[in-house]
Amino acid sequence: MTTSNLVLIPGAGGVGRTVFEQLRAHDVPVRFMVRREDERADELRALGAEVVTGDLTRPETVAAALQGVTRMYFAMRVSADHLLAATVVASVAREYGNLEALVDLSQMTVSQMTATSTEESHQQRLHWLAEQVFNWSGLPVVHIRPTAFLDTPLFTTMAAQSIQKNGTIALPFGTGRTSPVAVDDVARVIATVLRDPAPHIGQVYELTGPRSVDMTELAAEFSRALDRPVSYVDVPADRWEAQLPKLGMPPHIAQHVTTMARLHRDNRYDRTADGVERVTGTPAQSIEAFVAARRDFYLG
Repeated sequence: MTTSNLVLIPGAGGVGRTVFEQLRAHDVPVRFMVRREDERADELRALGAEVVTGDLTRPETVAAALQGVTRMYFAMRVSADHLLAATVVASVAREYGNLEALVDLSQMTVSQMTATSTEESHQQRLHWLAEQVFNWSGLPVVHIRPTAFLDTPLFTTMAAQSIQKNGTIALPFGTGRTSPVAVDDVARVIATVLRDPAPHIGQVYELTGPRSVDMTELAAEFSRALDRPVSYVDVPADRWEAQLPKLGMPPHIAQHVTTMARLHRDNRYDRTADGVERVTGTPAQSIEAFVAARRDFYLG
């Protein structure tokens, strides 16, 4: 039996969890597909979600999870399996699904790529290829392309550590500009599309914060939010990259993060778009507002 607006969300955390909170507030039924039963799965059930186990790279589990579903949100953490998962989902949804909307969380760098460009990370190439697969599939797809997340460790955990240590944000971005967007805003866009997908089918929405800033301006927004001096320190790229394996980053993730840093230095992240406000009617939150809401986290 198909519930007219049942939404499938893969994974129990990240953006998907925030999308669920948005949908739950509007009484939209949600089914999570998680890789294992754990406390997070129990918590989701307690909040009213249906939870099944499965794996985006295993077709039989995707087919089972899609039963009765009409809307799906597709996303993964940074993973070398991204293209495989997208291909599995597209293939299974074509053969077994009844989707009226597939909302794909991509990346804004895809908009700057070609079939043969080589400057981007392996992960960004997988996103580019996944978009091609979804487009070729003929499924009713909506692509969501956010720029760098404000919630990434670069602007949260790592920034908090250096702010508490010496009042700095230390990154190898040089004079490059950036317009990071909050997960909350990305989730609002996705939830809005999933609630009423028909007007959005075939669209590509690029999402950024309200303005593009260089790192000195970004540090100034942190200063205002925290009411204490914060300055930017430009770290040599090789020295910064050398610390990533010490943080336990797998090679695929480390390559993605170091490429993001290089593209920032090359000013490839100097971009703004009005996708958040265009879809939701509310502008994206500023860096200052994001940091102010997490003051205790940043100050320790």
